[in-house]
Amino acid sequence: MTNENLRILDANLNRLREGIRVVEDVFRYVYNDAQTALRLKNLRHLSRIDIYNELLSSRDIKNDVLKKTTQSETNREDLYSILIANFKRAQESARVLEEFGKLLSNETSEKFKYIRYELYDLEIALTNITSNSK
Repeated sequence: MTNENLRILDANLNRLREGIRVVEDVFRYVYNDAQTALRLKNLRHLSRIDIYNELLSSRDIKNDVLKKTTQSETNREDLYSILIANFKRAQESARVLEEFGKLLSNETSEKFKYIRYELYDLEIALTNITSNSK
C-alpha cells in the first residue's frame, strides 16, 4: 500500500472516530440516552484497522495542504448543528474508508460500509429526540 493511501486511511480513521465521539458524548451526557451512546461507542471501537504503526508513520501533518480550519467549520449555531456536522463528518469518512478499505480486504471495506449505514440509522435517533423536545 502506498504512503498516500495510508495517509488517506489514517486521516479518515481519525475523522470517523472523532466525529462518532462528539455525537456519542452528546447522547451520553446531554440526552442521557445510554442505548444510543453505547451503539456509538461500539461503532467507534469497531473503527480500527490493525496496521497502526504503518498509519502512524505515514502521517504528515506539516505538509497537509488543507489543515487550516474553513469558515464553515467555525460556525455552529446550536447543539443540533454540532450533531449534524459530526454525523456527516463520520458518515463521509466511513465512505472513504469503505472505498480505500478495498485495498486491504473485502472484509475491511464491508466493516466500514456497516458503520456508515449504522450512522445513517443512528441519525434518526437524533431526529426523534429533537422532535420530541419541541
